[in-house]
Amino acid sequence: MRHLRPFLLLAALLLAAPAVQAQLYQAPGPTSPTSKDQVELYAPHQDKEVGIVSIPDSKLAVLVQPEGREWRGFRTVILRWGAAIAILGMAGLLLLFYLVRGTIRIGEGRAGRTVPRFAALDRFAHWTTATSFLLLALTGLVVTFGRPLLIPLIGHPAFTTLAQSGKAIHNFLSVPFVFGILLMIVLWVRDNIPEKADLVWLKTMGGLFSKSGEHPECGRFNAGQKGIFWAVVLGGGALAATGFLLLAPFALTGIGGMQIIHVVHGALAALMIAIILAHIYIGSVGMEGAFDAMGTGHVDENWARDHHRRWYDEQVGKGRVDPPPAVRPHPAE
Repeated sequence: MRHLRPFLLLAALLLAAPAVQAQLYQAPGPTSPTSKDQVELYAPHQDKEVGIVSIPDSKLAVLVQPEGREWRGFRTVILRWGAAIAILGMAGLLLLFYLVRGTIRIGEGRAGRTVPRFAALDRFAHWTTATSFLLLALTGLVVTFGRPLLIPLIGHPAFTTLAQSGKAIHNFLSVPFVFGILLMIVLWVRDNIPEKADLVWLKTMGGLFSKSGEHPECGRFNAGQKGIFWAVVLGGGALAATGFLLLAPFALTGIGGMQIIHVVHGALAALMIAIILAHIYIGSVGMEGAFDAMGTGHVDENWARDHHRRWYDEQVGKGRVDPPPAVRPHPAE
């Protein structure tokens, strides 16, 4: 028996070989894809590698998508550099302008008398939109620049908590942001229709480049403010639309469409942040008396006459504002 053991072991291996081979190289069954099936399946997707799935979610069959590499390149390189150039470039230009021009002062100084500029509802619409946009911008920048900038500073665990919290805040604040935009449209769209006087304002940039230094006559909103209004309405509306589509992925489009939506959302966000930086500058340190309009709802009389003379004259004509002392009628007249 001791001499027969090697032969018995060899015989057992030979008997088991067909079963092992059958497990390793199964013959195609009635439902198994053949090479012909694979060729037919790949034919409509020459730029992708698409497999076969038995679940309803057919997009999970995409194994390789070349556009995904382009999208990743945009997200990790182009978006970061583009946003940095747009935002930091605008900040640098505003700083340079402030150093050269300084604060734009009221021509005759403050008169000490105020003119009603914006009602409580106007200021509520403005600050609701402004506050939600600033927080949306900050949380969006954390998502965009967090990995290369914040992880080396605070570490992975802290960044994970920050990113998750920021994403929740970002999603939640989209609602008041859209509400504020809609309210501003109702309140201000009538006064933001372009007109001929806007061309004069644009030629001199509100008197900044005029030889006399005088501000061109304009109504309730000048051309610059109208530009900000339409940038917020149209740009903010596009941000909201693309943002909501990102919140409901694949609701209207496939993988390629979602990548395009993300590209549009990121590029618009960077552009909007740069525009709003300029708006914040003009409304604060850039122009004397400008913040009072949204701060208290009243502006100095001389400021109103300098920057919105036609609107000021209309308020005087309607009896909402007393005329300046120099032109008030004598009581005996």
